[in-house]
Amino acid sequence: MNTKSKPTIDEQVATLMRGAEFGDEQIKEHMQEELRQRLIESEKTGRPLRVYAGFDPTATYLTLGHTVSMRKLRQFQELGHEVTFLIGTFTGLIGDPSDKTSARQQQTWEQVMENARTYTEQAFKILDPAKTIVRENGTWLSKLTFADVIGLASHFTVQQFLARENFALRHQNGDPIWLHEFFYALMQGYDAVAMETDVQVGGTEQLFNLLAGRKLQEAFGQRPQVCVTMPILVGTDGTLRMSKSTGNHVGITDTPEDKYGKTMSIPDEAMRNWFELVTRWSPAQINELLEQVERGEVHPMEAKKRLAWEIVSAFDGDEAADRAAAHFERVHQQRKLPQDMPTFALTGSANVVDIIYDAGLAPSKSQARRLVQQGAVRLDDERVDGIEVEIESEGVLQVGKRRFLQLVKSEG
Repeated sequence: MNTKSKPTIDEQVATLMRGAEFGDEQIKEHMQEELRQRLIESEKTGRPLRVYAGFDPTATYLTLGHTVSMRKLRQFQELGHEVTFLIGTFTGLIGDPSDKTSARQQQTWEQVMENARTYTEQAFKILDPAKTIVRENGTWLSKLTFADVIGLASHFTVQQFLARENFALRHQNGDPIWLHEFFYALMQGYDAVAMETDVQVGGTEQLFNLLAGRKLQEAFGQRPQVCVTMPILVGTDGTLRMSKSTGNHVGITDTPEDKYGKTMSIPDEAMRNWFELVTRWSPAQINELLEQVERGEVHPMEAKKRLAWEIVSAFDGDEAADRAAAHFERVHQQRKLPQDMPTFALTGSANVVDIIYDAGLAPSKSQARRLVQQGAVRLDDERVDGIEVEIESEGVLQVGKRRFLQLVKSEG
């Protein structure tokens, strides 16, 4: 029998606000107090809070950066609240300018829907499927009329948008700021209205958009949502925000070996950011390990191995983490070929670009060509020096640091 009592309101607030950052202490205190009042009312009425976070399908996979908000959603779930995983099928057409110093390339409807196809199953690696509502904001945003959009825009000034750091920088440099980029905050703000949300979770770069949701909810006679913004996870470069567009990301659907290897490539100074945002470790455990690193009792590489193992374990299980660790040691530390690698049957000669694409080592032939041109492809440890190279003999093709392919002659 489980005799564990429900956490007190103070304990719930501490859990749900842990790690949250707003860049403004007054906003943080205000949001914390509003959350406390919502939780008190929720207990009195028995109505769970409506909580959501939105994710635009800008690629076919989610990254570790996305899981920061999802882990916070999971905490709300575990406290009995209603969580919505919102796929930005409409906002994805606009492109979020929140952390950009130039306009995003706009996607087509077909691209957005193809990218969104597997988002739900990826999200369920963090969220409880039985307790998660999945929605698409195209359901309501696509039905807004031009008059509706004008009405939403009437609640904001151009000065409010130009005060945003990224827009201010572009305006100062004389770089273009496109009108459709202003609409993004309006559309995300309207999501809160359409779902009548109590709490929205997002990254710190999203605070303007979350506050826009509060403003629009008030305009529509609703109680404004509580905003909970989480720090940004830096990418594998240790500097820029983890992003699919900059290529410094770790994807949820990456192989265990890739997750492990990419994690091992991060700079030492990025470890705390990763430990705090994408592991299941407690603050006390994190502090203890990193203090041991600072004192020289634990080597930074050993700490990073524990981080990499934990990340793979969280998504793929302990056995996969053990295999990924052994793979890393064999291939990257002992400089040996992996024990297991996929095979590709050669029927006569084949172009190296075609092999890379056909074997699934690159998502497109253009990407395969770029890999060859960048010197990232080797055959039997010799660099492949051109996209026109034809391969007809057996050997090992290496693409990047972590992908290997055993080329064999077809018996047919």
